[in-house]
Amino acid sequence: MNNLTKTSDTGTTPPESGIFGFMINFSAFLGAATMYTRYKIVEKQNQTSYFSTPVFNLVSLVLGLVGCIGMGIVANFQELAVPVVHDGGALLAFVCGVGYTLLQSIISYKSCPQWNSMSTCHVRMAISAVSCAAVVPMIACASLISITKLEWNPKEKDYVYHVVSAICEWTVAFGFIFYFLTFIHDFQGVTLRISTEINDDI
Repeated sequence: MNNLTKTSDTGTTPPESGIFGFMINFSAFLGAATMYTRYKIVEKQNQTSYFSTPVFNLVSLVLGLVGCIGMGIVANFQELAVPVVHDGGALLAFVCGVGYTLLQSIISYKSCPQWNSMSTCHVRMAISAVSCAAVVPMIACASLISITKLEWNPKEKDYVYHVVSAICEWTVAFGFIFYFLTFIHDFQGVTLRISTEINDDI
């Protein structure tokens, strides 16, 4: 019996489920922190040299954070235990995540060449395009699968849908990772500070 597992299949049963949940929650936190940092960088760049409406950057951040919430739902509601909630969280994570990368790619082009190189913009847009192209068949094929299970037989009627959905899911997931890696150069030239003030009137 040959199986191509989806990302959620790797953490459905104990003890893997505990590790999976912890790692996805941690990844969601790091993703949210990265997105907020990127938001503040773009905000500062836009104040220095106006290239885009601030609302565009804000919408991108909101989409990204909603996607991170979706990851949290995926982590805490197991695929076989509560499939409807789990799938809803996955839908939020992937759709909002792809939306985030698309908006950030557009922002990158708008801020080029002062804040981004054209090659970086092209790479970001290419990753966004591939992720966008993969998320559509992923959702379509996942919706056609009649039963949620771990073990699949190639002779089963929904096997092809399962394989296509799994391939697209992994493609989008790695797309997010590679997209965040393109932020490294931007982050290297930025310093973030947290200031603490004590109010005497309290």
